[in-house]
Amino acid sequence: MPFEVMLFKRCFAPCVDEHPRTGMLRTMDNSEYLHRPSIIFKINRLVSLFFFMCAVCFPETQLSAARVALGIDVLQESRFEIIRGKRVGLITNQTGVDSRGVRTRLILHRAPEVRLVALYTPEHGLDGTEKAGVHVSSRKDPLTGLVAHSLYGPTRKPTPEMLRGIDTLVYDMQDIGCRSYTYISTMAKCMEAAGELGIEFIVLDRPNPLGGQRVEGPGISKQWISFVGQLPIPYVHGMTVGELAQMANDNGWNGPRCRLRVIPMRGWFRAMLWHDTGLNWVRTSPNIPYAESPWYYVATGIFGSLGGVDIGIGTREPFQIAAAPWIKPESLAAAMARKGLSGVSFRPAHTSSGNPGVRIFLDPRHASNLTAINLFLIDEFNKRTSKSLFARTSKSGLNLFHKVCGGTEIMEKLQRGVSPVEILKSWDAGVRRFEAARRPYLLYH
Repeated sequence: MPFEVMLFKRCFAPCVDEHPRTGMLRTMDNSEYLHRPSIIFKINRLVSLFFFMCAVCFPETQLSAARVALGIDVLQESRFEIIRGKRVGLITNQTGVDSRGVRTRLILHRAPEVRLVALYTPEHGLDGTEKAGVHVSSRKDPLTGLVAHSLYGPTRKPTPEMLRGIDTLVYDMQDIGCRSYTYISTMAKCMEAAGELGIEFIVLDRPNPLGGQRVEGPGISKQWISFVGQLPIPYVHGMTVGELAQMANDNGWNGPRCRLRVIPMRGWFRAMLWHDTGLNWVRTSPNIPYAESPWYYVATGIFGSLGGVDIGIGTREPFQIAAAPWIKPESLAAAMARKGLSGVSFRPAHTSSGNPGVRIFLDPRHASNLTAINLFLIDEFNKRTSKSLFARTSKSGLNLFHKVCGGTEIMEKLQRGVSPVEILKSWDAGVRRFEAARRPYLLYH
């Protein structure tokens, strides 16, 4: 019996039993048989919960469990030397925590060496609870008493009035490693404002949960630069926010260069995935609840921006489902299995709303091109209906789809009958150019 199955049974028996022929596990409460990839993820979540409880009850134990010292940890160890006595504005949200789980805004607010005077918040707000695309209002932070200026409302870029009296802007938020996730767009717009006003900009670095070696997906055409694609990088860039900040600043991607300084992590390596860091995952937004969620976001986020499909948004398994009313689950699962995507499997499933489709299982250490899953799903869903997903999508929805994709090429090629495999090959040259261009900015081996 594989170790993960034995561990799962040991932890949850007698809540599960084993299918006599297939060896799959079934929960007693809902009689659902579980594929082994889901078992691995359930174990990961159990371990995360264990460390969260340890952090609450025994906060001193979490730091020793963490293998990685975050940028905020390194800043604390220096007794805040580079911001001592300065009037600081902090760009942050609920993900801005040190390796013990203490919020960065509280750390800076309590430090006698630091004058924290304002907060700035991204999409989803200071607590990360607002839905995607919903404007957030500025408000007073109950923890520090400071004004938290929204950068996802009337403006995406801090105004001169918001920055009045600020000497240094500090950025500390957890990104997920994908171009369309807007936290790096917020960073770029804040760097632009800092450059225009001569304000120092400091990035407290954090791990890329997808690791530092995965680079894939389409690039972005200049005319399609937007807040869901602010930087001209591949869809999956394999960089930390500190590395991206250096590359963007050096190349003028954020307008006038700012006085940038990055506080690197200690103990992080490019081959590390999130579970290698020993750090607790903090939900980055309502639909990125788990450390595995960024992988699924990459796999189905492009596909899910089209009309008529269900990818589990708002459920306990966001981005892990691909469904639509006209889909026959067994047929779709078999077709996706034939794509030969290593580290990826598909199981017939229904969403909580009853839509038929497939549940996707990813093995982060062995998963092949994640962005490719979007193309194969679009192609297979289109084959199964007389009205394509593009025809089912509103004009504004298609505009968003093109922004996320970085241009109109994906839709145009699929409509002409170009195979997903050929589209994937067309991205290779751009990926190689980016990998060479990013090399001078990499801070970690």
